[in-house]
Amino acid sequence: MPIPIYIVNTFSNGPFTGNPAAVCPLKKWLSDDSMQAIAAQNNLSETVFFVEEATHFSIRWFTPTTEVPLCGHATLAAAYIIFTKLHYTKNEIRFLSKSGELKVIKEKDILILNFPAEEFTEISNSIVNEKHPGFTAIHTGKGRSFILAEVATEEDVVHAKPDFTALKQIDAAGVIITARGSTSDFVSRVFAPQSGIDEDPVTGSAHCLLIPYWANKLHKDNLLGKQLSKRGGILHCTFAGSRVLIGGKAELFSSGQIEFTIQNS
Repeated sequence: MPIPIYIVNTFSNGPFTGNPAAVCPLKKWLSDDSMQAIAAQNNLSETVFFVEEATHFSIRWFTPTTEVPLCGHATLAAAYIIFTKLHYTKNEIRFLSKSGELKVIKEKDILILNFPAEEFTEISNSIVNEKHPGFTAIHTGKGRSFILAEVATEEDVVHAKPDFTALKQIDAAGVIITARGSTSDFVSRVFAPQSGIDEDPVTGSAHCLLIPYWANKLHKDNLLGKQLSKRGGILHCTFAGSRVLIGGKAELFSSGQIEFTIQNS
């Protein structure tokens, strides 16, 4: 049976902005190999699969090379399809994932991720800088999956020329570089060659670490974040103790179906 597939731009600010994710609603789970093959064929930073259960949706995410435990922008994309194409009538969607329970709330044209906050644990700047990654960290720490490196200015974020071979040697799912913003509270870019993504356009999951970091540093709980990739993205952020709220817009780019015979799990 053909599988529906949608491409959704998330955390977008107009056409061809934000982070595109492929969304595949399923009646039942496919084999891991089949989902990985679909993600590799799509060649986007993430392909998300979900199955509707009695009280929630089960959800999984794949890059072109590996399954990941959490992905913000693809969760936002999945929620957008559930609201708009599956005609879900409640204003809150409950997902169960390998990272626990996740929620997405709809407020007019903004979808808000309710994700677990991550604790920033300070580490030596040399762990990043000794690899000569193409930027200089002035404050470095790690969360659950990412290493966060603060750089001096927004211009340093914009003009960073990452050495992906060097970054791949760092023991993390990816490296976030960040600085205070000139027209936002903070800016960032995310490099994850370790996970098959040299630079991710907009990374919701990275904000599980970015939001607590900047909330504590700036002494404020409501923040505006901008991810300064080529496509760019805008994130409305709230620090809520053990949780973070990450809001953004989503837009459907294309829709179709996968015609190949796919192996079920």
